[in-house]
Amino acid sequence: MQGSVLSPAHLEMVRQAHVTDGQLDAVALELGYASVDDLQRAVGEMLGMEYVDLTSIDVDLNALQGFPLRLIHRYGVFPLGRRDGSLLVATGNPFDLPAIDAVSAAIQESVIPVVALPDELARLVKTHLGVGAETVDDLIAIRDQNAHGIEILEEVEWDRSEASEAAQEASVVRLVNEILCEAIEGRASDIHLEAQANGMKIRYRIDGVLQTQPAPPQINRFQAAIISRLKIMARLNIAEKRVPQDGRIKLRVSGREIDIRVSMIPMLHGEGIVMRILDKDRMNFSLRGLGMGKEVYRQFNRLIKLPHGIVLVTGPTGSGKTTTLYSALTEIKDEQTKIITTEDPIEYQLDGINQIQVHTKVGLTFAASLRSILRHDPDVVLVGEIRDFETAENAVQASLTGHLVFSTLHTNDAAGAFMRLADMGVEPFLVCSTVEGVLAQRLVRTLCSECSEEYEPDLSELPDDFPLDAIQGGQPIFRAVGCRHCRGTGYRGRAGIYELLVTNDEIRRLASERTPTNLIKQAAMRAGMKTLRQDGWHRVCRGQTTVDEVLRVTKSD
Repeated sequence: MQGSVLSPAHLEMVRQAHVTDGQLDAVALELGYASVDDLQRAVGEMLGMEYVDLTSIDVDLNALQGFPLRLIHRYGVFPLGRRDGSLLVATGNPFDLPAIDAVSAAIQESVIPVVALPDELARLVKTHLGVGAETVDDLIAIRDQNAHGIEILEEVEWDRSEASEAAQEASVVRLVNEILCEAIEGRASDIHLEAQANGMKIRYRIDGVLQTQPAPPQINRFQAAIISRLKIMARLNIAEKRVPQDGRIKLRVSGREIDIRVSMIPMLHGEGIVMRILDKDRMNFSLRGLGMGKEVYRQFNRLIKLPHGIVLVTGPTGSGKTTTLYSALTEIKDEQTKIITTEDPIEYQLDGINQIQVHTKVGLTFAASLRSILRHDPDVVLVGEIRDFETAENAVQASLTGHLVFSTLHTNDAAGAFMRLADMGVEPFLVCSTVEGVLAQRLVRTLCSECSEEYEPDLSELPDDFPLDAIQGGQPIFRAVGCRHCRGTGYRGRAGIYELLVTNDEIRRLASERTPTNLIKQAAMRAGMKTLRQDGWHRVCRGQTTVDEVLRVTKSD
């Protein structure tokens, strides 16, 4: 049907979609259009309106100056520039002609309406006016605290203080909801609200990289109220501003349950807030779904099914270690196996697995909980992180008494795990006899499937260790470009790169002799281990990521 004339009945279907929820994907699919772009273009042609791609058009900011902002939020329009003496105005709903008439009457000049995608229009508003602009200016009707489909799943407690009263104002509630919703819809893993000398700065971590979120200067007036609102939602003390506080918010957003871990730290210009977003519905703990190479998957799958020993996953914060371990537990979980974990904090609740939340203030540390776990007759134990000698010693003793122990460690590569444990005070002969394997990992951003392009790299600019034979053999290399689907970054989503060291007799001997890490790494490579860098280049040659991404997260071997 694409390119054909829309019937009146089809036009009415599109109009109803605009009126009800504005979701056009299902209608476009039903009418046979490849995308919403094609549908909007066809509707524009039928109604005699031009279609514009807002990702490729240059907005004349002079047209925005003096344009009443209340019209933008009330009618869902945006001024793009001037043409033939009239103002060019983009609308996401080509059927809403009364809105165009109202805009023309309000500004006392003629208007030329053009059709655009509603999502692109909303993004254009946020780009030029900032997240929460409509709230800050109080431009549209106030809605209740469930605005944007947000529902707080735990009761919040209020008092009669001035800060608490300010945090309950409808405009503040809507502003906080919009910040949260924008982050969740943008697939952010973290929200950073930073108090700086010139006001509040909002940044989202998307695919592992921080991106500044535009916000209007007026948001600074709401800074104290925003912080109080988040404290109340996280059940924290809103009067305490001198010491760090940690809390948790449970939300339901558009039918999905979201957990948000909140960390507040007093800083020079006010309290800084970082919120980790845990979206249960988007997590699928599948070992095969992690994207490991065939050989790494085969060897790691064998390691996690051993009767006893220690299996370690290493890497920096945010490299996906917890996801890998949860996936491993899900792989081996069955009715005959008792699995107990001790974590700080418990990020996701796993069915069929017993999980313990570490609570250091009352003495429930990793080491203390691990001692108690062993009295509960487990088969498999997961220790969230080995941080000190006591935890490391208990993990070793657990493995020596017939338990399989999973844990994480902060080292730069797999080979460094042996020296790290020895530095904690564990005897080298115990380390080498219990550690069965170490998986080091990093996350690289994957190329956006909509805009990545093939190119011929300048060989002189490639790193010395890049496998040039792949290029010379005709293997295409891709680079990031940027489009509406990836928010202009060129990347969408992330994938793991892995380095699996399986302990053999030579490595055990070297580790027992406190051999330097680089010699252990060389021995592992002789045994067939592929390094993080090598696995990264493999993903580049498969067209999944870029050279720049591998250079960003790994160092040369």
